[in-house]
Amino acid sequence: MAKILVTGGAGFIGSHLIERLLQRGDKVVCVDNYFTGQKKNIEPFLDNPNFSALEHDIVQPLHGIDANQIYNLACPASPIHYQFNPIKTIKTSTVGMVNMLGLAKRCGAKILQASTSEVYGDPHVHPQGESYWGNVNPIGIRSCYDEGKRVAETLCMDYHRSHNLDIRIIRIFNTYGPHMHPKDGRVVSNFIMEALEGKPITIYGDGTQTRSFCYVNDLVSGMMSMMDQDGFIGPVNLGNPVELSMKDLAKLVLKLTNSSSKIEYKDLPQDDPKQRQPDISLAKEKLSWEPTIDIETGLTKTIEYFRELR
Repeated sequence: MAKILVTGGAGFIGSHLIERLLQRGDKVVCVDNYFTGQKKNIEPFLDNPNFSALEHDIVQPLHGIDANQIYNLACPASPIHYQFNPIKTIKTSTVGMVNMLGLAKRCGAKILQASTSEVYGDPHVHPQGESYWGNVNPIGIRSCYDEGKRVAETLCMDYHRSHNLDIRIIRIFNTYGPHMHPKDGRVVSNFIMEALEGKPITIYGDGTQTRSFCYVNDLVSGMMSMMDQDGFIGPVNLGNPVELSMKDLAKLVLKLTNSSSKIEYKDLPQDDPKQRQPDISLAKEKLSWEPTIDIETGLTKTIEYFRELR
């Protein structure tokens, strides 16, 4: 039985990861400050003797905890949340990262850092492979998140080189599914909620910009596979390489919700990437991993979740 610490464990992805770890028989400690994480996401686990939850902000050192593995997912991931307090956001990815790396060093634990496709910025290379260094605006309104995650990767590599720390780095592309916050400002939750409420679906830009959407269950499988690898530290892209325009996503959501909402267009926010698609060749080679859940199936499950919230 592994003892696993999951920071950000009450969040969207973290709660799905914890569910899978508990199903496998692991002992799991969830650490979350509940800024974007929701206590209801971990309520189903509270009666499990292998689960415990600790309210804590990783910007502060974490004492009295022992673990074999650490999944570091703590950090608000949607623009509406990470721009709410940009200084706190970047401190989570820097000071918080140092605290988690220090804990891993003390415990002799493996640590997996949940990095992001945002390290590629508004890419000049398409699709994006791990060797691409990115095109990020270091002084823009998104930089608290983008640059914070880039520094977190740097810290992981420096601890690995300086202290032989057993690290893993994954770069997560757009992910969706149940447990998303209905007001997190990300495109899938925005479109679904607007469609269910009969409000206009808002597309920023002309709708031709693209994203690649990975269902959360597929992502969690990739995360666990990466943690369990020996001798491969990454970084590795985890995402669905099927590219979809915002206009086509809106039309698909309208179809699946049977909504009569209209589509409205507004100006594109600053530094919003025009294209985003992962090259997952490395994940296929090293992890034998690729997504299996298509967008229509995943959206249907996500829509059902949001219907039940209303």
